[in-house]
This record gives sequence, structure tokens and C-alpha cells, in this order.
Amino acid sequence: MSGLRPRALAWQTVWPAMAGAAQAASIAWPGSGQALGWLQVLSLMLLAAGLARLTQASFSRGREAHPLKRAAWFGGVFATAWLAGSFWWLYVSMHQVGGLPAPLAVLAVLALATALALYYAAASAVWVGLARGLVAERPGWASALFAAVWTLAELMRGRWLTGFPWGAGGYAHVDGTLVAFAPWVGVYGMGAVAAWLAMRLALAGWRLRALKPLIGVGLAAWALQAFGPVFTTSAGQGQVQLLQANISQTDKFQAASGVRDALQWYDAQLRASQQPLVVAPETAIPLLPRHLPEGYWSGLQAHFAQPGRPVALVGLPLGSLEQGYSNSVVALGPQGAAPYRYDKSHLVPFGEFMPPGFAWFIRMMNIPLGDFKPGGWDQASLVWQGQRLAPNVCYEDLFGEELALRFKDPATAPTALVNVSNIAWFGDTLAVDQHLNISRLRAMELGRPMLRATNTGATAIIDHTGRVTDQLPRFTRGSLTGTFDGRHGLTPFARWASGWGLAPLWALCCVVVAWAFWQRQRP
Repeated sequence: MSGLRPRALAWQTVWPAMAGAAQAASIAWPGSGQALGWLQVLSLMLLAAGLARLTQASFSRGREAHPLKRAAWFGGVFATAWLAGSFWWLYVSMHQVGGLPAPLAVLAVLALATALALYYAAASAVWVGLARGLVAERPGWASALFAAVWTLAELMRGRWLTGFPWGAGGYAHVDGTLVAFAPWVGVYGMGAVAAWLAMRLALAGWRLRALKPLIGVGLAAWALQAFGPVFTTSAGQGQVQLLQANISQTDKFQAASGVRDALQWYDAQLRASQQPLVVAPETAIPLLPRHLPEGYWSGLQAHFAQPGRPVALVGLPLGSLEQGYSNSVVALGPQGAAPYRYDKSHLVPFGEFMPPGFAWFIRMMNIPLGDFKPGGWDQASLVWQGQRLAPNVCYEDLFGEELALRFKDPATAPTALVNVSNIAWFGDTLAVDQHLNISRLRAMELGRPMLRATNTGATAIIDHTGRVTDQLPRFTRGSLTGTFDGRHGLTPFARWASGWGLAPLWALCCVVVAWAFWQRQRP
């Protein structure tokens, strides 16, 4: 970009940044938290139009910036604005909770967004390099190529280096037309359809033929919803009580305030529950059992061991220095039942384990971070009143392909999912709405209800179609009582993702890119 005049460089930074900011807003609109699929397609269409123009530019190296460099710049700026706008609330955890100086916290968010944006910068450059000739002659294939490279960037961001797929484009369609594809191809497949549509519209411009892809996708989605098969059947109704203590993160680990408050409130609520199932959120009990007041943990265990008592799922840390620590969910119930425990499998970098070489960064923040060991991927569900409940902890529900591993055997597949979370790290921000939409999409992908017990919100019951049937007001203390309908049967996504993970999507995208590369090599 060094060959551009300052004014041109400024404009070619501003417009992709504005489009990327619109993409971030489409995931959860500020104020309402609503997902806006049309805005996601429109914002990506603006980037696609800019990239399409570059396929007509000269590839000679003169004073003007080379089209591949400009493509990488457009894609990188777009993605940096999109990602920083999606997870800017990390600033709250680092500065307001952790005490990291504000400038460093801002730089940390921007550094993460910029690093992840490199995937999209590369995807944009690859598309411009391979799409020359296709744009005019085969716009459908050029659009398919864009969907392939863009989806590969999404997959790389979501899987490599432990993965951080928060804010993936598919989540903008949780309330839109493309959600009909969720049980078939999952969130990445939905994002691929949206990317294809964005480029197809960009190449069609404002001509009448631009309506064709819109109508085609709309009819396909309508047909799936109106005439598509029903993949799951009822496994019976269950009653549940979900607890939300609303303890701020700055107080949560303070012995004289948050810890004392949590121990008193959750003890009272758990013992008083009259529902067959009661769920307390992630680290509801914030101490290891051996560090609890004498008789506290054994008293809870004895209470729920009595006949006629409900079953309680409670989040707390477990382990020892010798054995290692885990972020766990424990079932309290009759002594005759086998003890149930779930250990979080997908740990959060910096929050639950320390990546090598970053000890200096952790020491700059005053946060009681964990050094946990991960649980296994094949942990069993909790068998309860004819249901099989599969816990997941906090952002584990961001990884639908990992939750799908529990569906390998239809005979033991979960009938309901239970998410326990603590989003208090990020204050009263859009992270709450974004995480709720993530859980909703998991419910649609896998065809299972999702029961969400959180510290500050959104505590909710979501049915297998992704509809929120009950929700507790955010940032209030209370409990939510309701019913859910467990489900048998597997969606197409659950079938193929449980066996092959995301490999089919990787393979399909790579085949499209390889075909385009082969086309470029032909005389």
C-alpha cells in the first residue's frame, strides 16, 4: 500500500473498517442484542465488491499498490474491525477486573483482533489471485470460491491454536432465513452460504439478476422449514430450576464479600429447591472442597443424598496440586447413584491455562486465573429421570463440533445440553447477548434443548429449535423455574460432525480452491 497517496490510503482503510464494524453489529445489535442476518450479508457484500474490482486491476508492479496487497489490506482491515467490534468486551476483563492499564488493555484487544484478521487477509488475497477470469465468465463459481476461502479462514480461526471462533458470521443468522440450514451444515456452513450470497450479489451489482440468488436461497430455506424432515422426537418433559446469584467479578473471589455471599446464597437456594433438577452456574462454589468451611460440602452432599431430594448440578473447582485442577460440574444426588462429574475439556487460553511465553502478561493483571487440566472429550452424560444431560462449561458451547462428539452413539446421545457459565468477567456488555445466541445456534445444530445457568445472565431455557422459552432478567439475583422437552434422534449435522468433526467442510472448501487453482494453470 506504500504506492498510494495518503488520501487514497485513508479512504481504503475507512470503508473496509466501516463494513467490518457493521459485520460486528450484525452479530448482536448494540442495545437490543438482536442478530441481523441481512446486515451481515450486506457488510460482507461491500468487502466482496471491493475485492471484485481488484480482479480487473493490473497485476504489474508499478507505482500503484499490487492488487493482492490491496486485497489483503481490505480483508485485514475489515476483519480487524469486525473482530475487535465483536469481542471488545475483553477490555473489561483485562482493565476493569484485572487492573491492566487501559492503553495496554486496548492494545491487547487490537493485537488479538489483528492477529486473527490475518486469516481473512490471506483469504482475500487468494480469492483475488484465483478469481481473475472467473468473475466475468463464471460468477457462480467465483462466488463459490469466495465462500470456500472465507470459510477456510473461519475454520482456521475457530480451530487453530486452540481456536477462538467468537463472532463467526453464521451467528448473525440465528433469527434469519439462513437458520434453516443450521441442523444440516452448522454455523460454518451457514457462514459459507452467506459468503456465497454476498459475493454473488456483489458481482450482480444493482441489476435485476441480483434477485436470483436471493430468491434461490430464500426458496431453499423456506422449503427446508416447510417440508424438511423432523429429525428428533420427544424424550419426555423435565422440570428444572436454574440459579443466578449475580455476584460481580470484582467481588467473586473476595473472601469477605463475594465468596461468603456465594456460599450462603447457593447453600440456601440448593437446599430449598423443590424441583427435580436444580443447576448452579460455573464456579458457583468458588473454592476447592477442602478450602470450604468445615461441614459445608459434606452437608450439601448429605442433604441431596436423602430420599426424595432433587439432583443438583453445581459448578466448582476440583483437584489438588499433585493431581492437577479442573473446572468441573458435580452432580449431588442419592448415594446409590454413581457419582457424576464433568471436567471442562476446552480450556480458555490465559484464563484457564497459561500459553508458554506469556507469564509476563498474566503477572500484569490482578486476576485469580486457573491453571487447569482438560477433561476428556468422551465424558458420559448424567442419566436423570429418563434424560441424559450433557454439561458444558462457559464458552465450550462455542464449539459445536466438540459437543457433537457426544452424539457418536445414538443410544447414549444426550437428550438435553446444560451450559453453566460466568460472563461476569465482561460486565454488562453485548457478550451476554452474543453468548445467548451461540447457545441458541447449538440447540438448532444438534436438535437439543439447552439449559443455561449463569452467574449474571443470560440464564435461560432454550428449546431444540433455538427458541428462548424462559429467561431470567440479567444482572438480578434469582432463580428460573421451567420445563424442557428432551429429544431423541440426530440432526444431519450431529451425524456427520460426531463422526468426522469439521473435516467435510475443510475438504469441500479445499476442493473448490484446488479446482480454481487448476483453472488458473490451464492455458
